[in-house]
Amino acid sequence: MKKIYPLIIKRFFDFFAALFGLLIVAPLLLTLIIVLAIANNGKPFFYQTRAGKNGKLFTIIKLKTMNDKTDKDGHLLPVVYRITKVGNFCRKFSLDEIPQLINILKGDMSLVGPRPLLPKYLPLYNKEQNRRHEVTPGITGWAQVNGRNAISWEEKFELDVHYVDNQAFLLDLKIILMTIEKVINRKDVNSSESDDMPIFTGTKE
Repeated sequence: MKKIYPLIIKRFFDFFAALFGLLIVAPLLLTLIIVLAIANNGKPFFYQTRAGKNGKLFTIIKLKTMNDKTDKDGHLLPVVYRITKVGNFCRKFSLDEIPQLINILKGDMSLVGPRPLLPKYLPLYNKEQNRRHEVTPGITGWAQVNGRNAISWEEKFELDVHYVDNQAFLLDLKIILMTIEKVINRKDVNSSESDDMPIFTGTKE
């Protein structure tokens, strides 16, 4: 059962949960798309290349919570000056993550798994840290419900590998319930993987 779940059952559950979720939130999602399109000059979505299972690259889809304002030299302003009011609202309740349900339908992501990070980090992981790519990345994960940006990159990766070694239905259910609790209480859910974290430059052995 332990092997059957991640190979067969999890994908089946992910697909139908994502499909059902999109149908349920469709009115809210459409409303947010319209409001964000107005706030971001017709650009309601944020697209970025991330590393998925086995390091395969894919395009993640999120709601665009920041505008593209730049300084006089053409450089993007700091995050705090670019988050729109509606974008801040989306982040507080993790609504910006909703479009990733499309990534799940496509098979790029799962509901639960290590968060997919930037491709530039791929050469920087040590052998153990790179094991986080042995499973499909998720919208939420063991590291996200155990500190998120309050812990170091190394601690995050340790938690990711722990998930890889212990992937099971009950653990996924626990992570989903913990995520819901954090969203309701607005704990550790209003920042992305990079906003409050220093750039990962590799682990010193």
